[in-house]
Amino acid sequence: MRESRLFQIVYHLLDKGQATAPELAEKFEVSVRTIYRDIDALSEAGIPVYAETGRNGGIHLMPDFVLDKALLSAEEKQEILTALQSINTAQDLRGSQVLQKLSALFHLDSEDWLEVDFSRWGSGEFDNEKFDSLKSAIIRHKNVKIRYASSYEVISQRIVQPCKLSYKSKAWYLKAFCTEKQDWRIFKLNRILDLEILDETFQHRDFPKPIDTFQGEYQQITLRFPKEMAYRVYDEFDQSQVQKQANGDLIASAEMPEDPWLIGYLLSFGTQVDILSPAHLKKVLAKQAKSIYEKNKP
Repeated sequence: MRESRLFQIVYHLLDKGQATAPELAEKFEVSVRTIYRDIDALSEAGIPVYAETGRNGGIHLMPDFVLDKALLSAEEKQEILTALQSINTAQDLRGSQVLQKLSALFHLDSEDWLEVDFSRWGSGEFDNEKFDSLKSAIIRHKNVKIRYASSYEVISQRIVQPCKLSYKSKAWYLKAFCTEKQDWRIFKLNRILDLEILDETFQHRDFPKPIDTFQGEYQQITLRFPKEMAYRVYDEFDQSQVQKQANGDLIASAEMPEDPWLIGYLLSFGTQVDILSPAHLKKVLAKQAKSIYEKNKP
């Protein structure tokens, strides 16, 4: 209990700059005499804390006190550097030299163990620039004009108030308030064809929770794949959604939105997928496959 109070006293002094013994006694529900004993214990532990008497007196920390003297373990300091390293690309920390400064402060080397690249293969830097622009707009509360290709084959122009970038199921999404629809929407980043940060600002609002704004009606889809497709099945589905049959076939079951995206997704497996349910989806897929054949036959 006392050890916890000692840390809290240091945190309080770091945050407020100074405090009086009666203030600390009231905050931690102990006597003034106990606070002075705590200050002595901190001083003996090497933390530069001191008390000044007089009208403007109080308990202070030395101005040049740094956290790594006592408050952070080696593991905690490494965790801070690791967290910063993990967002290195998105935050451009290398340019600001934050990692180098903290490494020097903590007397630790920052391992360059993670690289984040938001661009698709062969797409150049546009995807990275798109992510960085949207991040900036979210932080600065700026409206953004986007040209967006929906899953219903419609390309439209929207003005949105970006709230959050979200990663889900191997893709990045933008959670934003659409000024045209006057409602919250989720936009897949890969389908944002162009964007422009506008001068207009907006008042930040949290994305509503709980809410499922991913458009499309979800259905329980059950599929069978031959064992040769195992590499992709486990790429696309969680292990808990897959059942291995005696002959090696894999049956995967998951809730998916029944929309044009789903048809395109199933077609991407070619002849290596068999729809078990819902039954009507077989007809939809067969019709689309026939249309593709008619359009491309020699």
